[in-house]
Amino acid sequence: MRLPKSPPSTAAAAAVLPPSETVFGHPKALAFLFGTEMWERFSYYGMRALLTLYMVKYLFPAKPAETVFGYGALKNALEFVFGPLGVQPMASQVYGLYTSLVYLTPILGGLLADRLLGRRRTVMIGAVLMAIGHFMMASESLFLPALLFLILGNGAFKPNISTQVGGLYAPGDHRRDRAYSIFYVGINLGAFFSPLVCGTLGERAGWHYGFAAAGVGMLIGLGIYVYARRHLPPEPPIVRRSATHRNAPFTHDERKGMIALLILWLPTVLFWATYEQQGNTTALWADGFTDRSISLFSWSGEIPTTWFQAFNPFMIFAFTPFIVGLWAWQAKRRTEPSTLTKMALGCFGVALANLIMVMAAHAAGAGGKVSWLWLFGYFAAITAGELYLSPIGLSLVSKVAPSRVLSMMMGVWLATSFAGNFIAGWLGSFWSGMDKADFFLMIAAIAAGAGVVIWLFNKPLSPILED
Repeated sequence: MRLPKSPPSTAAAAAVLPPSETVFGHPKALAFLFGTEMWERFSYYGMRALLTLYMVKYLFPAKPAETVFGYGALKNALEFVFGPLGVQPMASQVYGLYTSLVYLTPILGGLLADRLLGRRRTVMIGAVLMAIGHFMMASESLFLPALLFLILGNGAFKPNISTQVGGLYAPGDHRRDRAYSIFYVGINLGAFFSPLVCGTLGERAGWHYGFAAAGVGMLIGLGIYVYARRHLPPEPPIVRRSATHRNAPFTHDERKGMIALLILWLPTVLFWATYEQQGNTTALWADGFTDRSISLFSWSGEIPTTWFQAFNPFMIFAFTPFIVGLWAWQAKRRTEPSTLTKMALGCFGVALANLIMVMAAHAAGAGGKVSWLWLFGYFAAITAGELYLSPIGLSLVSKVAPSRVLSMMMGVWLATSFAGNFIAGWLGSFWSGMDKADFFLMIAAIAAGAGVVIWLFNKPLSPILED
């Protein structure tokens, strides 16, 4: 049975557009949302590429309790739960808290947009908060307050930019999945350039230059969004709490769709818990266990550690046309995998990536270093896995969630990354105390387990989730 989609008024507006309002068969607004998200992700991933190295190599080995506002209280709280924390485990916990909370606050950002401010205003508020946070990173004493600004800003920005992509398409429009894959290229285009720019500035010129570059990127994204406001999809009516809405329960089909999303929530959390080792323990592997020397023609040098964070986003926009083309080819032959099959394959891709690193760790032996090509293989496998799960999940929420709570449900879905990143930080705290091959094997087993769970729900849930 099919589920109700977006309100007819919004969908109709998205369905019929003059040629001047389309680009390559998609609404022109998609290009502006692409650009806005690209620069926001430039700022996020540029800062993230530096975060763990900044804490481990510079900020925490000094006297952070005396220089970083709130550090002592945070460390005491974490040690109360997890026991004594050295520099690397503490950095991993802070990394996990930050990258998890940026995906918890979207629930509040979605509610704020749905019930009070609307999506456009909430997006702009979020962009301003994030720009402030990035520039605050220039001050060591404001490190933790800066992270708080970034967390709150991302919560306002993220769910409301994503739902506007879905609002460009009418119910049943099969361009929607492709639009989210195109939008995902924008995410990863920004994520590709940011380690090259912010990472290089941070490692070579000074940490604070890298953080400031991330702030400039966020301001560019805000400028694109403000310019594009007249092209954006119509704002849905704001749903304020009232007796009318309290007495309008969800339909049977709406409830089934929301329950299906909640069932998929836990295995998706485990996917992100394993995937998000990239900016944490994988960065430490690249820094300490990888031979980063490279020779091209008559030039030879060493790959900066932060540049490895560009491998995944580069592969995203390199692989996306082939994967989207593969799905189109399979669709013509009625062999395209179901939504849940794609998501299960995404988890298995992450498991394969970590099995590659198990082999790399065995090749390195005790204290040795291995070629950077092992990381190249790791990122190729994990990227394929990501493309089969992440954009498909965003598209799924835009199709299944009731329109009156769409931003909130998008926030709930993005909260899979909250729980996943929190678990990722906890898992990463075992890095310094475990054999590296065993660590990667543990991560692979968790990812594979998540894929099996999704696979088992394929048959009962597919009739609810598929168009």
